[in-house]
Amino acid sequence: MKRFLTFGLMLMTLAIKASAQQTFELSGSSADNPANIEVFLPNRDVATGCAVILCPGGAMRWLSWDSDVKEMAKFLNAQGIAAIGLRYHLVKGQRQGGGGQMPPTVDVTHPDRFPQADANPLHDAYGDSILHLAAADARSAIRLVRRHAQEWGLHSDKIGYLGFSAGGGVAIAATMSADAEERPSFLATNFGPSLMPVTVPQPVPPLLIMTRADHPNVAAGLVALFMEWKKAGGNAEMHIYGDGQGPYTLMSATGKTTTETWSNQFLSWLKAKGMM
Repeated sequence: MKRFLTFGLMLMTLAIKASAQQTFELSGSSADNPANIEVFLPNRDVATGCAVILCPGGAMRWLSWDSDVKEMAKFLNAQGIAAIGLRYHLVKGQRQGGGGQMPPTVDVTHPDRFPQADANPLHDAYGDSILHLAAADARSAIRLVRRHAQEWGLHSDKIGYLGFSAGGGVAIAATMSADAEERPSFLATNFGPSLMPVTVPQPVPPLLIMTRADHPNVAAGLVALFMEWKKAGGNAEMHIYGDGQGPYTLMSATGKTTTETWSNQFLSWLKAKGMM
């Protein structure tokens, strides 16, 4: 009985830690388009020194904060990983990209349709400017976390990105334009292809890609991204799931789809790269 009570108290402690936040405003933030980070630190007893900056999805128009940040933060904190939720610049108001054209539909067998792995279906000047601002937010987040690394019990060389959907595009854009202080130690994208032409940075951070084979545009764009990384001599790993509706969020283990394993595969990859 005592053992079960101790285990229960440990889980409660982790849950409390996951919900204990600090918020830091980023440069360029405004009342109508805020940019900040929320910090979720694990219990010091289990801390690994690794930090994952979570870039949530939402089509660059909103942020899936509960699923991509809060739920992921609890999951990561339980593994001793700090979670940093990034609130980045978003598109505001009504807009038709690409002059009102319909976006292309490209399946996974045609990654060549996306030269330089640019899977942005419809470019326009305003959307591209917001992407650059969002990437600047992500770079600022890396700098801020590294400045607080000692205070938060982190290793400055174990700080990287996990992006979801459009947040993956933000993380990729930030990585490509980062200087030495801003460069992530690792880059993982979950259903999020590049939204701009890819120029692989040097040195090349390790890349993890997760997607579903039947996801139009996204799967082909991510195959193209994998190829760009490999052509540049980078370390890249890709999981293309054949079924299921994810992995956008954490999933219960049912054994009915392999997509539900993505979060544990992410942990295994971090361990293999020496981040945990």
